[in-house]
Amino acid sequence: MSSDPWGRVDETGTVYVRTADGERVVGSWQAGSPEEALAYFERKYEGLVVEIGLLEKRVKTTDLSSKDALAAIEHLREQVDAHHAVGDLDALRARLDKLVELVDKRREERKAQRAKQSDEARHAKEALVAEAEELARSDQWRAAGERLRALVDTWKGLPRLDRKSDDELWHRFSHARSAFSKRRKQHFAQLDAQREEARRTKERLVAEAESLSNSTDWGPTAARYRDLMTEWKAAGRAQREHEEDLWNRFRGAQDVFFAARSSVFAERDAEQAENLKLKEELAGEAEKLLPITDLKASRAAFRAINERWEAIGHVPRDARPKVEGRMHAVERALQEAEEAEWRRTNPEARARAAGLTGQLQAAVDKLKGQIEQARAQGNTARAEKLERELEGRQALLDQALKGLQEFGG
Repeated sequence: MSSDPWGRVDETGTVYVRTADGERVVGSWQAGSPEEALAYFERKYEGLVVEIGLLEKRVKTTDLSSKDALAAIEHLREQVDAHHAVGDLDALRARLDKLVELVDKRREERKAQRAKQSDEARHAKEALVAEAEELARSDQWRAAGERLRALVDTWKGLPRLDRKSDDELWHRFSHARSAFSKRRKQHFAQLDAQREEARRTKERLVAEAESLSNSTDWGPTAARYRDLMTEWKAAGRAQREHEEDLWNRFRGAQDVFFAARSSVFAERDAEQAENLKLKEELAGEAEKLLPITDLKASRAAFRAINERWEAIGHVPRDARPKVEGRMHAVERALQEAEEAEWRRTNPEARARAAGLTGQLQAAVDKLKGQIEQARAQGNTARAEKLERELEGRQALLDQALKGLQEFGG
């Protein structure tokens, strides 16, 4: 008979294993010596040890499901309970019991983890829904649309909840996206309609701008172009494919007109600058008559200067008051000299003064009639020339009336 601490072989070749409940028959061995029999069944025990060790490692280090782990434990327990191995079978049972406890613990941990993940997923999806519902009211079409697409990707990466909760949240989420898409579609449809209306309006403005480009009616046409530009800005933007072409045509028509006007104005400005130079020379020549010592000669000289003055065209508007003021100053000096002369004349001067006054009054009235006629005919240049002459005659008339009053005193 042969034995070791965990088993023995009797004379008949029967192999036993020792357990806490006593000896159990392992099997019968007839093929060799008792030592060989024990060694064979000890190797089977070592095989069980290895399998249990591997299962313990899988349970501790992998995501083996509780169901599969318990099935594997049960399979190993059946082998241990079959008593077909020699070794500390009670220790193996204890290890399997602890492994069951570990599996149960891991299952509870996983359950708690799943519950936590589910709770986190619920909160995350509720947050996504809340943000989507807020974005559904946004008018920031590009940014909100991109953010909603990002929320969809985030949603897909989250775990599913129970069917009822997940479906309810997804319904709200999907409804928010649909509401935003509907509002965006309506907005851009309205925008397209507005841009089409803007295109039609701008085509009309372009047509008018092009029809005015060759006008030489500088003032009214420039004013109309300003009005057209105001209407252009108020019309809004047309479709992108039309806006640039319409603007280029509109701007091009304006450029043609304003370039022509600038050319004409440049020639006029040069002419008026030359006229100013000539009138400044005449004003200087008239100023040399002062002080007046020979009234008759001075008057004749001033008349000759004034005739040359009247023959010269317009001067720049901003320079006109100064240069004309110089001539008027000489003219006033002549008038004052004439008044002094009148006061030195005999009583017949009154009659002459009265006659002069009548002549001047008639001249003033005639000039006023001519000015009104020129204005009615649209001859602005002639009207302005006559007005300057009227200013001189009116000044003379005022002085003559003053002198006549003095005679009357």
